[in-house]
Amino acid sequence: MTEGYEVTLVSEAKPAPHEMLRIGELSALTGVGPRLLRYYQSRGLLAADRSASGQRLFDPAAVERVRAIRSLLGVGLPTRTILELIDCVSEPGRLEPCATPVLVEHLKAYDARIADLVSTREGLEALINSGPDARHPARAEGKAPCEALPGLFG
Repeated sequence: MTEGYEVTLVSEAKPAPHEMLRIGELSALTGVGPRLLRYYQSRGLLAADRSASGQRLFDPAAVERVRAIRSLLGVGLPTRTILELIDCVSEPGRLEPCATPVLVEHLKAYDARIADLVSTREGLEALINSGPDARHPARAEGKAPCEALPGLFG
């Protein structure tokens, strides 16, 4: 402390509870651009009030909400599903049991997509390995000419 002055350190990660955040401040605290924040608001994921001059004002709790949205997007959930689940976020990284049925359905859908992709990969691999010089490494890399393919698509 300097004589006559009191130094107060303010953490950028946790704004004072009584302060509303402008969009630029929320963006700085979350690392999410203003354009995406406006998109989240348009999808109903994020609420904002308006100042007298029309600026968006976000509650400080929006910081954790944006982090929850990003986390849910990161596991492949679409925004319409996140809208269903966002109220099931109890604390950072933890979901309430109300989220389980929706998440299980998405997991099943991903399992089905993975199975389809594995099947497609196996079919492509079989096609690659079906030629007379299938053991040649250049064939697997797609460098060898293939006379059979035009007949398949013609």
